Amino acid sequence: MTTDPRRFIPKMDEILQYPAVRYAQERVAPHKVRAIIDAVLDDVRSGTLPPSLIEEKLEERLNSSQPYSLRPVINATGVIIHTNLGRAPLPPAAVDALVSAASYTDVEMDLESGLRSRNRGRAARDAVLAACPGADDALVVNNGASALLLATAALAPGKEVIISRGELIEIGAGFRLPELIESTATRLHEVGATNRTHVADYERALGEATGAILKVHPSNFRISGFTSSVSVAQLRALTDLPLIVDIGSGLLTPDAVLPEEPSASEALRDGADIVLFSGDKLLGGPQAGVLVGTKEAIAACTKHPLARAVRVDKLRLNALEAAISTSANAVHDALHLSAERHKQRTEHIAFAVGGEVVEHDGRVGGGGAPEVPLPGWAVALPEELARPLRLGAAPVVTRVSHGRCLVDVRCVPESQDAELIAALQAVM
Repeated sequence: MTTDPRRFIPKMDEILQYPAVRYAQERVAPHKVRAIIDAVLDDVRSGTLPPSLIEEKLEERLNSSQPYSLRPVINATGVIIHTNLGRAPLPPAAVDALVSAASYTDVEMDLESGLRSRNRGRAARDAVLAACPGADDALVVNNGASALLLATAALAPGKEVIISRGELIEIGAGFRLPELIESTATRLHEVGATNRTHVADYERALGEATGAILKVHPSNFRISGFTSSVSVAQLRALTDLPLIVDIGSGLLTPDAVLPEEPSASEALRDGADIVLFSGDKLLGGPQAGVLVGTKEAIAACTKHPLARAVRVDKLRLNALEAAISTSANAVHDALHLSAERHKQRTEHIAFAVGGEVVEHDGRVGGGGAPEVPLPGWAVALPEELARPLRLGAAPVVTRVSHGRCLVDVRCVPESQDAELIAALQAVM
């Protein structure tokens, strides 16, 4: 007869006295330590781990445990604003700002008078205004969807918002723009066709029930061929009603690399009352929804009851201010990466790991500049390396295409090249 190995599992009191367990309890909450112990014991009960290795396996797992689960990864896909990887990487100054704001702060206190301040988030708003010509005022909320919801509710309460059918998009995780807006008392009035909308379509829709006109960036898709749309300037010439423009990507001023991407300053110049965009896209900051525009439009949003529900926290306010105010921005650097340096780094990595240098187009990502290629290079490796690279000690996310694992350093800080090479060599 064979002895059931589960008979050799130590008692819990004995396990809790292991040095690794006692040390872990000083760093990690008791319930998390217990969960790791239970997982190891489950492996023993299932027969995948012998009882003699319980203490060794516990030490291994507990020593590597952290009180949080998100792990930093190396983005070698060539997609700058990668939604699955957390969109924009924060610049060092914004990381420092997060740490600085993590304790008690003067977020709602005037230190001079010792009284409560009404200027919550003023520094972040001032940073936005300094970087966005044409804006009279600004407001920061917790994300782009909140900004859109607040703007339509505040500027067209209980009325209709006119929008082109070609702009009725679905954003990330299945949230559809019409459903989002109509979750308040605001109603949508669709005009035009999916591929073509004219000034006359808007003109016919205007009436006593109209509260505002909304123009939305098409996000990560593009309609080509027999198409037409109405510009912000044309809409402004049509009516004095509030004009809301959602540019999505967060481009503050025109960029020659993305000539067709709308910018906030251009939309304001052309007559928009309020422009909305995300903080964690081309702006290169934390997740946030930013509203810029006239003082009247921003005041209406600030006073609306929804403003409190979508308020942004102190951590992101500080990080957003730093991201806009610093000279180092990872998104900008990746977008404007020198072609010569891109190729040099790619060749260096290819030589170190025995890969092949191939042409590879990067992408903006995050719904910005859909289908616009960013010409560059990548290291081509066997496709089967993609999974072990993702599961390595320093996870590397690559692009798999046409049977190859493509490693693009566009979004990899040059200071991480050695770490990337080590990760590649470890799995080859």
